[in-house]
Amino acid sequence: MSDTAFEIIRNLFYLLAAALFIFGIKGLGHPRTAVRGNLLGAAGMLLAIVVTLVDRQILGWGWIIVGLVIGTGVGVVVAVRIQMTAMPQLVALFNGFGGIASAIVAGAFVAKAADSRQVAFATIASGIIGAVTFSGSVLAFAKLQGLVSGRPNTNPLFKVGNAVSTLAALAVGYAFLMNPGLEWIYWGLFLIALVVGVFLVLPIGGADMPVIICLLNSYSGLAAAATGFVISNTVLIIAGSLVGASGLILTRIMCVAMNRSLINVLFGVMAEVGEGPSADEIYAGKVKSTTPEEVAMLFDGARRVLIVPGYGMAVAQAQHVVRDLANVLEAQGVDVEFGIHPVAGRMPGHMNVLLAEADVPYDKLKEMDEVNSTMEQVDVVMVIGANDVVNPDARENPESPIAGMPIINVDKAKTVVVVKRSLNPGFAGIPNPLFAADNCLMMYGDGKQAVLELVGALKAG
Repeated sequence: MSDTAFEIIRNLFYLLAAALFIFGIKGLGHPRTAVRGNLLGAAGMLLAIVVTLVDRQILGWGWIIVGLVIGTGVGVVVAVRIQMTAMPQLVALFNGFGGIASAIVAGAFVAKAADSRQVAFATIASGIIGAVTFSGSVLAFAKLQGLVSGRPNTNPLFKVGNAVSTLAALAVGYAFLMNPGLEWIYWGLFLIALVVGVFLVLPIGGADMPVIICLLNSYSGLAAAATGFVISNTVLIIAGSLVGASGLILTRIMCVAMNRSLINVLFGVMAEVGEGPSADEIYAGKVKSTTPEEVAMLFDGARRVLIVPGYGMAVAQAQHVVRDLANVLEAQGVDVEFGIHPVAGRMPGHMNVLLAEADVPYDKLKEMDEVNSTMEQVDVVMVIGANDVVNPDARENPESPIAGMPIINVDKAKTVVVVKRSLNPGFAGIPNPLFAADNCLMMYGDGKQAVLELVGALKAG
């Protein structure tokens, strides 16, 4: 086969891979088509990898097959063993691996940077963004896994470190631009950028992880696109651009859902507010506790029930018993829906993924705006493990740290039952007036065990 004919066939395969990426991302936009979209994207990536390896003639078919078998085996083991509650950590690591892979590939082609100023600039971008993505993602993993404190840290030394390391990275990047092709400058840039990634994520609190994971995902795509320019690979440029753009859009959506600016998220700070009422002042003598048996009697007269899950449900691994509760109620003629807040959990769509794993029908998962429009018609709302996303202070108290954040207005329902271990505050560190509301009952305990007892009481009654 002539070189021209092979190039045409290669480009056709790249075009097919790019089309699979686009249709894959489109499929990920809805839960019903998400699995198919994921498979299309994976097929496109497999095709792109094989064509690239054959085109470059770097390895023979034997090595390609060995690599595919090893990678597939690792992927299958991780997919089977990972807990759904740990999915955010896994996504963070995937972002990091994507970033460092792009930086390493660009580093392997450093000599090419001497050919043109444009390639040198792309090499710098790949090294900086890829390294920042890797170290930032590993630190995000550590925060989500509990290895590093998830509380936001506003220590001014972190800001100084971030500024100094960023300026150092830019200075070394300029040095590489003036002396393209020198490997030691590139790898020095890579090491400094790793420090930038650490200082970028270190101050960020655990509750802001949905935003930072989206941002790091975008960074990994941008690093891949930059590497595509370095090695003149069209499909890598297309794939990286798609990931980078979609990640930035999702980051923006998450910031709006939390009423946070990206700057505040990156520096790990909430709005400056005055001293508000203490928990004792809000809760004293007003909080009413209840039992699973009493809640079962409450459900007995309900016709419409809304379940609002939060990260506490994920920690308790209660998604399956919550599904059982919904099934029991529906068998009794109750209309059951799930209200999903955009940032409930530790990554975008975390609650959707958990409930899908428990085989909750997709049409039962309702977005925040949809459930809010008919909240007054709901007989009972059960809140499981959520806190700040149902705190009415966000709507009613302009001095609150979460003022203006869109919430699920559960306090407007006829009755609210909150399943929670205690009255401890959420990420914002403020008391929740919902717990002391006249129409609210607190059912204390582990989410999974409490719902199991409730299901037993419903079946017995």
